[in-house]
Order: sequence, then structure tokens, then C-alpha cells
Amino acid sequence: MTSFWGFVLLVLILIIAPCAAQQPKVYRIGALVAEDQFIPAFDGFKQKMAELGYSEGKNIIYDLQNSKGDRDALRKLAEILVQQKPDLIVTSSTTATVPVAKFTSGTNLPVVFLSAGDPLRLVKSYASSGNNLTGISSSSLDLVGKRIELLKNLDPRIKRIIVLVDTSEGNQERRSLNAAQDAAKRLGLEQTAIEIEAKNVHEVRKKVLLIKRSLGDGLLVPAEAAIVAATEDIARQAIKEKLPHVGPNIETTKRGLLAAYSSNYYSTGQQGAVLVDKVLKGARPADLPIELPFKLSLMLNLRTAKAMGFEIPKQILLQADEVIK
Repeated sequence: MTSFWGFVLLVLILIIAPCAAQQPKVYRIGALVAEDQFIPAFDGFKQKMAELGYSEGKNIIYDLQNSKGDRDALRKLAEILVQQKPDLIVTSSTTATVPVAKFTSGTNLPVVFLSAGDPLRLVKSYASSGNNLTGISSSSLDLVGKRIELLKNLDPRIKRIIVLVDTSEGNQERRSLNAAQDAAKRLGLEQTAIEIEAKNVHEVRKKVLLIKRSLGDGLLVPAEAAIVAATEDIARQAIKEKLPHVGPNIETTKRGLLAAYSSNYYSTGQQGAVLVDKVLKGARPADLPIELPFKLSLMLNLRTAKAMGFEIPKQILLQADEVIK
């Protein structure tokens, strides 16, 4: 009798085991962005993940959260995402990654940033993070000097540039200001800073009216999320003051700024998906070097130039990868 039930049990195991083996693991991916400009990174990420065999709703589930430029909301969303213990968290921007890094510190929860303008705030080095993070650098901090050069090339008459500075995180954002100061000095330009306690987009909008031609004859817009959330307001004020200006990424040019030189967030999102695939297959984030963007692009907005009564030099137009007409 015992052998009979043993035989039945064996048959049941042989029947059930293949069925269980056929059930694919469903990965849960938490995602956090600091502002709408970073949504293209997540779109590129999802598209590449689909190419890599991850079908949404079948073997992968995404939970995207957007703080809309509000730092308090960002911290709360980051904490909630970590508490939910997904298989992995993706972020876009240094601003969004900082609180996630804080809440996952000392854990094995992998975090992959799809873009980070200042990755050395997050990791030990480009070669090895030394922690649970890896990702793609958007090179935004490294490109501050190039953007000031672009501003000068757009209008060689520029003598003094206005730089918007986010002071809401103390000295952390001073690296961007220092990079701007170094580049301005190298090009023989003076610099005026407008300091903004950019806790949210409403705080930024209060300061936008301070952007005046009397302070300078060119404007540099930084990459900080709360400031970028007010892109349309900044563009209107710059047009009103007839100030040539350069934004931190091509998404801000699509939203009205005159020009930008940057990585493409959709593309960095696709790059990040390859890293996520490796992590989900067992790689440790610390073993995956921080990658640089595959491509940098120059975008110009001729509609904004026309509204300013400003003529973009032909040589700059010929160099552009994309022009908004």
C-alpha cells in the first residue's frame, strides 16, 4: 500500500513540476523621476526592455512615480518605493537618485540610474560604484563648460552670463556653479548668479522675474529638476528680456528654450535597460562600470529665436542635430 501511494506521489510530482517550471518570474521594477523632462528616459528604458524579452504585464511590472519637481514629494516617493521592496529600482537624474540611494544604503536592493548629471555624488568611481548602484552618466555637469561655449558662440557679444543656482541642497549644487565660473573665466566672461531656494516649481516661478538683461546678456539654465520644471516660465522671461540662453538638455529646448547640448534621455534609458537586464540575470551593480552616453546632441529652437528677434549664426545651425522650426 505504501508503494502504491509513493507511486501516486511520484506521478503527481512529474505532472506538477513541468507546470511549475513553466511559470516565469514576474519582475517588479520601481521607477522614480524628478520631473517630466526625464520621462523619455523611462520610455526608452521600457522600449529596450521589451526588445530584451521583458513583456509588461507578463514577466515584468513597472511602477513609475514622478515628483513633478517637488523635493519633499520626491523624498516621500523614494521612501515608499523602497518600502515596497521591488526587484530593482530605476531612476532618472541625480536629484531622483539621491534619496533612493539614501533609503537603500546598506541593502542589496539594486538601483540603476538611467541618467545622472553628477554620478560621483552617488558612487565611489566610474569604474566601480562600491555600492548597490550603477547606471548611465548624462555628463550634464561635465558639459557645463561646453554649454557656456555654445552660449558665447550663439552671440559673441555676450560679456556677462546669468546663472540660475539651486541652493535648496546647500553646497551640493555648488559644483555646477563652480564649473560655470571656471568656464566663464576661461572665456573671459563675467558671471552673475541668481540663487533660488528651489524646493518646488512654485519657488522657482517666484524668482523667474529676476532674470533681467540688466544682470547680464546671456542666460545659463542648470539641470536641477525644480528649476527645469519651470522651463516654460524661464523661456518666456528670457524671450521678453531678449536674452540668448542655453538649457541643460534637449527636452528643455522642446519646451521653449533656445538651445541645448546634451545626451538624449530616451537613448540613455535604452542604455540603462541593458544594465538592468544584466542585474536581473545576476550581475552585481558594483561590478558594472558607470557608462557614458553613446551620443551628445545639439538642438536649436528657431521659434524661440524668432520670438526674441535673434538670429542664430549659420555655422551653429549647420552643426545642429535637430532644429525646431
